[in-house]
Amino acid sequence: MQCFIYKSLKKDQLYLYVDKKDDFTRLPEGCMSTLGRLELVMELTLTPERTLAREEAEKVRHQLQTKGFFIQLPPTIVAEHPTIQ
Repeated sequence: MQCFIYKSLKKDQLYLYVDKKDDFTRLPEGCMSTLGRLELVMELTLTPERTLAREEAEKVRHQLQTKGFFIQLPPTIVAEHPTIQ
């Protein structure tokens, strides 16, 4: 599965994964204003064997298949609110 990773220029260490390049149409209303401007940082192929630095690849793949996007929160937010993801 191909995916495209964008970093938020508004929120440090917040990344958006989408299944189609530059396609943000499946994001919930208001999400883009929270994310701010986005910069494409990487294109990669997610496979079951693929390891990611801070996320489980299968979790990201599932979200991309079902929702068309995945938001990777900064580690400080995840540590403070582990039930968010």
